[in-house]
Amino acid sequence: MNKSSDSTTENATNNVTRHVTVAVIGAGTAGQNAFRTASKTTKNVVIINDGFWTTTCATVGCMPSKLLVAAASRAHDAQHSDQFGIHADVRIDGKQVMARIQAERNFFTHNVKKQVDSWPNDKKISGRAHINKDGLIEVNDELIKADKIIVATGSSPFIPDNWTDKLGKTLLTTDNVFGLSDLPTSMAVIGAGSVGLEIAQSMSRLGVAVTLFNRENRVGGLQDDDINKKAIECLGHGLTMELNSKVDDVGTCSDDKKPTAFVKYKDSDGQAQEWQGEYVLVATGRRNNIEQLGIENLDVELDDKNRPKDLDINTGQIGDLEVYIVGDANAHIPLLHVASDEGFSAGSSVCPNNTDADMRPPSIPLSIIFCEPQIANIGMTLPEVEDSGLHYVIGEVSFDTQGRSRVMGVNCGLLHIYSCKETDKILGASMVGPDAEYIAHIMAVAITNELTIKALLDTPIYHPTIVEGLRTALRDVQDKMAIPYQAQLTQEDGF
Repeated sequence: MNKSSDSTTENATNNVTRHVTVAVIGAGTAGQNAFRTASKTTKNVVIINDGFWTTTCATVGCMPSKLLVAAASRAHDAQHSDQFGIHADVRIDGKQVMARIQAERNFFTHNVKKQVDSWPNDKKISGRAHINKDGLIEVNDELIKADKIIVATGSSPFIPDNWTDKLGKTLLTTDNVFGLSDLPTSMAVIGAGSVGLEIAQSMSRLGVAVTLFNRENRVGGLQDDDINKKAIECLGHGLTMELNSKVDDVGTCSDDKKPTAFVKYKDSDGQAQEWQGEYVLVATGRRNNIEQLGIENLDVELDDKNRPKDLDINTGQIGDLEVYIVGDANAHIPLLHVASDEGFSAGSSVCPNNTDADMRPPSIPLSIIFCEPQIANIGMTLPEVEDSGLHYVIGEVSFDTQGRSRVMGVNCGLLHIYSCKETDKILGASMVGPDAEYIAHIMAVAITNELTIKALLDTPIYHPTIVEGLRTALRDVQDKMAIPYQAQLTQEDGF
């Protein structure tokens, strides 16, 4: 470094207002966990946050969306009870639906805020952090030097270029949809991932005229074609979907009282179409909030999708730098339970004697979408299994004829279990069906603890339950395993 650079760095250091052992930037699930864990081993820690201190999940994510799903489920059950001989007149009060969502959301956020409020005031800074060229953190009127930095800045809804200007007040994202005072009359939902599916189906069940758009003939990110086909069939019973469509333009039509949104698109046959309605909900994914932070000034390199290179998925550490990027900020697996574990591990890793750190290993991939029927993916995906070189079988069960599912009137679904022939263990699974959230957890436990198919089948499963469907699929795996191994190789390899 030349003398001029030395002088600049020295001047910058002289202006430092605070020198801390650990600085956490971002106070979502990962950041709060990191701060709490680091605080157990060092008192010289600070957490910096721009915006609400109540986590994305509680404020605009998991909890308000599940409150919407719960209301929609009650409405759907009441409206479709005729098959049980129950005839009901249902009136949906949109204002009351939204008021409950907001009241219960406030309950959840209050509990999070109460914990944050218990932290020492001198450890919390509200403001937007920027890392300058000297690697110092600028926030408000402070210049902070941190020996170790944990970045947990979360993510934001992705909105395609110019859509904000084109749609104006008719544009909705998860940041504002749960703040509506009443249910809308109509809505287009762009994107059939977890957010799009949950909100589209829920709004439709609550009487909103909904059309769901997706550029692929795929829902929920499903990579098993048979499960995807079944999911489209099950969800299509009560939801208008324009899959394999291409949105060409969005905007609003002039109106003296209220603007009307439009979506111009080509349908699956390539024919030009136009949708018009009250709102357009953009559910095209989320992007990590890292680009404007100045992370490059800490020698962190990002790839073309803004994901940090050299990421240790165990701790969030970047190479051998004293920089940890966790939660949605690293765009590894943007799920709450993963963010929680990453925050805990990063907070443990920065303790003074990190050889004693209690770090949680990466968990088995597990994702659940709370549409009805639910969608779940556990462990390896089918393409990953196919590319692994392992010899495998696929056990399956249809929930169309499964006993308890028919009793409950929720009999639409399909489960695939991918199992390794050599080890008799589960590699992964994909499912659309009732009680998927519970079946998924059983399989996640099985994969985590390396249980064999036989061990699972030796476990009692009560009758009559929907979980019995899991046993049927496991037995199907076992039956296919029973084919002589060499015969299987011959059949599959075409010898």
